[in-house]
Amino acid sequence: MTPLQLFGFADSARDRKDYLTAEAGYRALAGNSNADIRAEARFRLAMMLAYQCNRPTEAARLLRQILDEKPKVARVRLELARIDAMLGRIGAAGRELRAAQAAGLPPEVERMVRFYAQALDVRRPLGGSLEVTLAPDSNINRATAASSLATVLGNFSLSKDAKASSGVGAAVRGQAFARMRATEGVDVLARVSGSANVYRVSDFDDMIIAPQIGPELTLGKGKLNLAAGAAWRWYGAVPYSFAWVGSANWQQPLGKKGQLRTDAAFSAVTNRRNALETGNVWSLGVGVDRAFSARFGGGIQGTALRQTARDRAYATGGGGINGYLFREIGKTTMTVNAAYNHLEADARMALFNNRRIDNTFILGSSATLRQIHVGSIAPVVRFRYERNASTVQIYDYRRFVGEVGVTAAF
Repeated sequence: MTPLQLFGFADSARDRKDYLTAEAGYRALAGNSNADIRAEARFRLAMMLAYQCNRPTEAARLLRQILDEKPKVARVRLELARIDAMLGRIGAAGRELRAAQAAGLPPEVERMVRFYAQALDVRRPLGGSLEVTLAPDSNINRATAASSLATVLGNFSLSKDAKASSGVGAAVRGQAFARMRATEGVDVLARVSGSANVYRVSDFDDMIIAPQIGPELTLGKGKLNLAAGAAWRWYGAVPYSFAWVGSANWQQPLGKKGQLRTDAAFSAVTNRRNALETGNVWSLGVGVDRAFSARFGGGIQGTALRQTARDRAYATGGGGINGYLFREIGKTTMTVNAAYNHLEADARMALFNNRRIDNTFILGSSATLRQIHVGSIAPVVRFRYERNASTVQIYDYRRFVGEVGVTAAF
């Protein structure tokens, strides 16, 4: 058969609902040496899998393969945005829409863009994500490398446990959600998120679990997410803190290529280890994301933080700025990010000579390697460097972390 004849054969099988035969035909064409034939076969197969076979995750992967070779095909990005929305990956869907518009759209496609923007209102009822990595860390306890500590009583020698410790651990991060439509433009979203950094020696194990529930509201072109819940943290396999948490997130399109994000949160924290640190935390963040082209984009965010405590020496205030850039290079998505944060304590701790003032600098990079995958599971590699310069020696540290593992959505 010629490619044209095989397309006709596969299309006929699809139309009579013989999806197994149609898939075999499309996959044979997807291996053709001609890039246009490969792209067309993958696109038709993706459409069938997504909308007739209820296999949207496989469909999204096929569309991504097309974009790896032909990043400026707007129709493919629009379909990928729609499928990402179906899968509950709303942020990814928004990025694809902005990338499609950054690539340039003919006038006749503008109406389709508005249609697919509305597709973000489609919500998957159940879903989640999971990431598992190995994480070599030069400073797992974020401690000083100094051998002694200056205090008002003189210099104290630090034990091994109080100084920077390196190690290789396993990092696990995940989230599961359930969504139910309450009324037009209003969903109720329940989710459970968690993370764990586990080491051979359990003294530095750090685990968090946080269930939340709240409404998602569509207000014009913007979306408002409100949530309330709780958060438990264990450090060294011992309860560390408990918090009641409330949050609000607002997303608003900025033209065709950008998006405004505003995040506000409040936590009432009970510290199980040190009652003097018990207090409330307020945070606010405002950021902008923008696509510069079909394969290049980035964002920047400013943040403010205020934490109260029973002891004013543990009460702090501060703020920061962070930004990121991403670039798709072939079948790899590269991301670089940088951040600066400033923090000041309300008062000096009685033991130390100076009031705590921290300046934190962070540099990071990551790569998602889509060319190596098993189903929806793909490898991810990350590197991160932290430098916290503090007037209180015990908080002054350097840290380098590497991660290699896999990530998946379900």
